[in-house]
Amino acid sequence: MLKIAIYGKGGIGKSTTASNISAALAARGMRVMQIGCDPKADSTRVLMRGRIPTVLGVMQERGDDVALGDIVFESPSGVLCVESGGPTPGIGCAGRGIITAFELLENLGAFERFRPDAVIYDVLGDVVCGGFAMPIRGGYAKKVFIVTSGEMMAMYAASNIATALRNFGKRGYAQFGGLVLNCRNVENERALVERLASEEGTRIIGVVPRSAVVQEAEDMPSTVIEAFNESAQAQAYRDLADEIVRICKEDEDA
Repeated sequence: MLKIAIYGKGGIGKSTTASNISAALAARGMRVMQIGCDPKADSTRVLMRGRIPTVLGVMQERGDDVALGDIVFESPSGVLCVESGGPTPGIGCAGRGIITAFELLENLGAFERFRPDAVIYDVLGDVVCGGFAMPIRGGYAKKVFIVTSGEMMAMYAASNIATALRNFGKRGYAQFGGLVLNCRNVENERALVERLASEEGTRIIGVVPRSAVVQEAEDMPSTVIEAFNESAQAQAYRDLADEIVRICKEDEDA
């Protein structure tokens, strides 16, 4: 089973990228589970054609009487979708929702029942606190990819996440797989992100061009892979998904 975490600053296009990767892998015949690790609970919106109940929300309503069917939903493309959710804004710890969701999925035997070929954790990367670091340090993910653009704050967040990865890596946790450049058409964007990659001791593993097709698909809502399968943008997501699988399998075979 490939265990992948995708981090990035809020609003950078991380969830769009993750969802299109999931859809691309599902179209390749893989059984994929995507777990949204953001209190906004919108990671799987385009996959599911809308929002789904969150783990934390279901637990608050039903207590311990929760079954896998209450929190794991299959998208039209065949991706298994989970949203950890979070507390009311300003009340409680957002990271705690991630920890609670992971514990419940394990207790209910989600991975044993669904036996996914790949699990993709879509994680907010503005703050790498205990809860948001769970996919890295809890043994859930083996490879971490960071989505960034050439914008200053996106690169700043990417650098912070990379620093956390180096610290965790010393303890045998998840490894840094590389940067994904989600273009915003910033001047000299490729050069800026290549310099960031060099400074962090990694590389750009994929480039996603800026395209109006992405917004068109999200407005439906749908992934680009499903709505515009023949587009150049869909091919960019497929190429990225294939490269991520190659990197993960290369590491497994080493």
